[in-house]
Amino acid sequence: MEDFFEASLFSKPFLSAVIVAAGSSVRMGGKDKIFLPVSGIPVVARSLLAYENCEDVSEIVVVTKEASVEEIRKLGEEYKISKLKTVVPGGETRAQSVKNGVLSVSEKADFVAIHDGARPLVLPEDISRCAHDAFRCGGAVLAVPVTDTIKYGKKNGFVEYTPAREKLFAAQTPQIFDINIYKSAMERAFRELSDWTDDSRIFENDARKVFLTPGKRYNIKITSPEDILIAEALLKGRDSE
Repeated sequence: MEDFFEASLFSKPFLSAVIVAAGSSVRMGGKDKIFLPVSGIPVVARSLLAYENCEDVSEIVVVTKEASVEEIRKLGEEYKISKLKTVVPGGETRAQSVKNGVLSVSEKADFVAIHDGARPLVLPEDISRCAHDAFRCGGAVLAVPVTDTIKYGKKNGFVEYTPAREKLFAAQTPQIFDINIYKSAMERAFRELSDWTDDSRIFENDARKVFLTPGKRYNIKITSPEDILIAEALLKGRDSE
């Protein structure tokens, strides 16, 4: 941890952002959620704007479906995303899509921030807080304490046990890592894990510590039609504060 902190004192790390927007949107009734408007601005464009306006981010790579590559490029031009380096096709799984994005960042990248394109309400200051923790610790994720009681269930439908809620956190994005460590851990994960939906999982699989940066509850992920309405209500409330 100390080495990461000392390095960040002398120079600003080069932080590359990989925005993953290659999902199937199966719960959106056939509509591609990343292009749906939230208060007039497409979901993925809001994510792009947050990273564009974050002073700690040096460049942006977007991973999307092959059929959507050109549309993402056009959104980048429309919303003046000057940090957009490239748009690349995703893979068959989220893990493969993330790998495609990570391998497309600049060679001078020190850290990589991985973000769900379907989290449009993240703010530049959220990204910066997570980035600064990652610069200190090598890896950090935005996370919020779980407020519901969680039940661990068996396949037969019965409760097996109830974990202690005070130790549970819901992981968000961005998740930010030292890129060299992350690449090594990623290759190991592809050998040892069947799949993963959370990028810090591969850091943990490599026996690395990940810092939990306090997140905000408005940083929701759009997964179903009602989430658009929730996001617009959150946006309206946040902007009126």
